[in-house]
Amino acid sequence: MDLGIKGKKALVTGASTGLGFAAALALAQEGAVVAMNSRSAENLKGAAEKIKEATDRVPATIEGDLSTPGAAETIAGEAASKIGGIDILVSNAGGPPAGIFTDLSKDDWKDSTELTLLSAINLTRAVISGMTEKKWGRIIYITSIAVKQPLDNLIISNCLRAGLTGFAKSISNELGASGTTVNTVCPGYTDTERLKQLASFRAEAAGVKIEDIYAEWIAQIPVGRVGRPEELAGLIAFLSSERAAYITGTAIPVDGGHYKGLL
Repeated sequence: MDLGIKGKKALVTGASTGLGFAAALALAQEGAVVAMNSRSAENLKGAAEKIKEATDRVPATIEGDLSTPGAAETIAGEAASKIGGIDILVSNAGGPPAGIFTDLSKDDWKDSTELTLLSAINLTRAVISGMTEKKWGRIIYITSIAVKQPLDNLIISNCLRAGLTGFAKSISNELGASGTTVNTVCPGYTDTERLKQLASFRAEAAGVKIEDIYAEWIAQIPVGRVGRPEELAGLIAFLSSERAAYITGTAIPVDGGHYKGLL
């Protein structure tokens, strides 16, 4: 299937590892011109080399920490300058710290709000004028299955990602007539470094092995395993495409059936 995005300009944040890297790779494989952002220059270099090896395309790289005020606008501006605009935004950022409410400080909430919620809003503000002028744009936020079904010990993530989902739904209504679609993708338990960190956190708190935590998670997933980053990336590539022009305002789980609700 030709997704119709060859030559489209895509910015993917948090793109040096995990879900962000998988999304950047999938878009590059479809022929998009990709700009990758990460706060680690070393990780960015390695990720860009992997994409070049896989696609014979050299992505642009932009180092920058989305948790820093003003960074989102700077990153978007640099990406647009390097690749000639932004048609597709994949907004991804590291997850907030784990813990229950009484374990977390005011600064944990403040810093996480900047990283998880405000960076996505500010990235959106930076790219929508170019999209509306062209009458074509795609915005995809990587959130979590927690927006459908809150997860234990992740109260900050549950709260902020739900807030981002509300923002995405609202702005999808505002931008719909402009040719710009806005969607969120909601990964469940997926094989990334973030998942390993969460497993380690829970194992230490419960006094059990990391393998026991994985077994507990997998027992809740109908397909019987955790996900692979490229499985989420495939959906992101589709939502970025011409084929998905009539899909907007959605929050789509990619979780192996873990979410038990109907909608």
